[in-house]
Amino acid sequence: MAEKTPTFTFQYLSGKKFESLESKDNQELFGKWSLKGRMKAQLFAFDQRFQPYQKDEFVYDFLRDPNVTVNLQVVSSSGKWGPIGLEAKVVTAEPVPCTVLSMSFFDRLYDNNIVRESGQICKCFDDFYESFTIADELRKMLLLDDSDNYCAFSDSDRDEFLFQLFKFVCLGGEVCQYEDSVEAYLNTTKQLYKDLISVQKNPETKELNIVSSVFRITASTDSGVYYPSDVPHEQTFSFLVVDPLKGHAIVFYHKFGGGCF
Repeated sequence: MAEKTPTFTFQYLSGKKFESLESKDNQELFGKWSLKGRMKAQLFAFDQRFQPYQKDEFVYDFLRDPNVTVNLQVVSSSGKWGPIGLEAKVVTAEPVPCTVLSMSFFDRLYDNNIVRESGQICKCFDDFYESFTIADELRKMLLLDDSDNYCAFSDSDRDEFLFQLFKFVCLGGEVCQYEDSVEAYLNTTKQLYKDLISVQKNPETKELNIVSSVFRITASTDSGVYYPSDVPHEQTFSFLVVDPLKGHAIVFYHKFGGGCF
């Protein structure tokens, strides 16, 4: 039986620059946080009309499109980048809520003895979670569901794309050097969020609305999951951010490891 003709087709737009990833200041931070050289954002274009209920078909077509398989980059365990190469047989597309429009979302960090008014992150006795050493209340809140401050953010808050980005930069890579102040984490999160999502102003109310749909995606063959990695980790992911108005799809990818300098 012949395979179904794809509903969606894609073109790689190689000229797109992501200032949040490429600025000198952020490059220095990503090096310090052991993220440098192990994450990438790439832009693809599509011409067909997209609705969120088509997410599974969209991601399936995306991860099988020849323009994607030869251009979508992944990093090896040794830190070498190369194309994904494989056509997916099975995909998953988990919706990620993306509704937050203000960084005031994080004001509660200052109200729960996680961060002091000065921005200094409150320290705690060392604890451990998987590959992470927890030495402050911020990482404890992010990782330990029995911590005093875990409930500062509800489960639905934690699902938000903005929170996911914040957690990502706070936890960092394999040899992360953590910050004493929260400011760098918040600023970097804000820049990433603005780079990745699209907003539209309502002409009548003048209010901003997020038009992007975000999905956490995976791809498998008969041998199992290979993308974003065959080894799962809290800090390994591929987010697909779809702007249906522009016909753009951004992949934001990271694979946990020691970073490259």
